Amino acid sequence: MNGIGGIVREDFTKARNRAFLQTIFNRLSWKNPDLLSLYEVTSIIKPKSECYLGMRTIEVKKIIGSEGRYHDFSAAFLPKKEMLRYRWERVDAARMKDVILPPISVYSLGGYYFVRDGNHRVSVARSQGVEFIDAEVVELDSQIKLEEGMTMRTLKNRVVAFERNQFLSQYRTIPLPIISIVFSTPGAYPEMVNHILVHKYYINMDRKEEISFEEAAQSWYDNVYSPIAKVIREEDLLFYYPGQTVGDIYMWLVKRWDQDKREKQKSLEEIGEEAQKESHVSPIAKWTHKLMGGH
Repeated sequence: MNGIGGIVREDFTKARNRAFLQTIFNRLSWKNPDLLSLYEVTSIIKPKSECYLGMRTIEVKKIIGSEGRYHDFSAAFLPKKEMLRYRWERVDAARMKDVILPPISVYSLGGYYFVRDGNHRVSVARSQGVEFIDAEVVELDSQIKLEEGMTMRTLKNRVVAFERNQFLSQYRTIPLPIISIVFSTPGAYPEMVNHILVHKYYINMDRKEEISFEEAAQSWYDNVYSPIAKVIREEDLLFYYPGQTVGDIYMWLVKRWDQDKREKQKSLEEIGEEAQKESHVSPIAKWTHKLMGGH
């Protein structure tokens, strides 16, 4: 037993040292040094359904994230912390004695896997070069493809590109200069459709015949989005919000106004004044008023 104990201690130390070196290498090569968090990924992708697939044999190298232990292991699922040693070594010792361990439990998402239960078993398997492992699989629906080593920024960009293409495909007849309406945040393009629908609702309140979605989209652009975008550019607000687009600032304003109006019952002018103080620029209050007028 002492012989096995010495081997597993050495195995863990080697695995942890490899995790340290791989983390440095990944940072230098602009790759994600950590496992992906299932919560963070699903908060961006937003799977619409899940399906129980039962027992499957899956590729260990395609396990790129964890539900709860993503801080404890490197992107290659090697142990990063000394506190993992005891449990890790027990799993490694069981492997050496040919003890049959229960299957791990994973979520399948975008062609890859996230561990629900069995993080240490995956880590030992990865460190020993095991190619396949038995797993109980629940599949989450997603049209976004993932990849090993991807960062959250890469994932967000991929989701935004997908949503933009979906919008262009679904609303081909809308007369909007979509090339000038750019968002960098997931969920913004579907939210833009909702803004158009709200604008359409208010217009139809004063009409006998309901206008089409295409007409509402043009009106929304002319009377709501375009005036705000013009002020954003004229006042060089992008300088104060690096990395953001005109569309991002527009969307932030609408969300902030809607939230504060519902929670604090503040007027649009009051929200504008607060935003002005926070950003130290003007004239946000002026274009918040235009937003309300557009509705």
